[in-house]
Amino acid sequence: MKILNLYAGIGGNRKLWGSEHEITAVEYDPNIAKIYEDLYPEDNVICGDAHQYLIENFKDYDFIWSSPPCPTHSRMVYLLDQKETYQLKYPDMSLYQEIIILQKLFKGDYVVENVISYYDPLIEPQKSGSHYFWSNFIIPESNDRKKVRNDKGYTLAKKMEDKGIFIENFYEYKGDKRTLLNNAIEPEFGKLILDSLPM
Repeated sequence: MKILNLYAGIGGNRKLWGSEHEITAVEYDPNIAKIYEDLYPEDNVICGDAHQYLIENFKDYDFIWSSPPCPTHSRMVYLLDQKETYQLKYPDMSLYQEIIILQKLFKGDYVVENVISYYDPLIEPQKSGSHYFWSNFIIPESNDRKKVRNDKGYTLAKKMEDKGIFIENFYEYKGDKRTLLNNAIEPEFGKLILDSLPM
């Protein structure tokens, strides 16, 4: 298959997909795109705007996975009164723009993943684990490790070991490596979804 992996991050969802597919990953942050490229050198990695890439290229793929940024949809908004540095923003509607394009115009299979939102979704999703999914096939149930992740004793080393994604050697990345790992879908769940594609 030709697979498009949008907002790829460090590729947690992609880790167990193997090498038999032709995978294109799009990631906006050049430092994160470099980590992805080092982890999956056989993939075609594009450093750019995933939202724009989708609308210009969606017809070229058999399967599309999109994980648009989630902070403006997250239930964490309810912590506003506890975090003086948090600035409220309007929910990013590009999430729904992508869902509509894929639902109405895309001929292949697709998954759009996001957090469970603080508002009632504008388009009905499937829910699995701590995620919402919009897809044209049934998403399996997830037993993701949300509870373990929130344990203060859950170290970066343990998180890397559990996900099988080791990024401690990427010293040039100045951001929070814990956040990179938190944002990565559990690899087993990414494979379970890929394996659930209708054949």
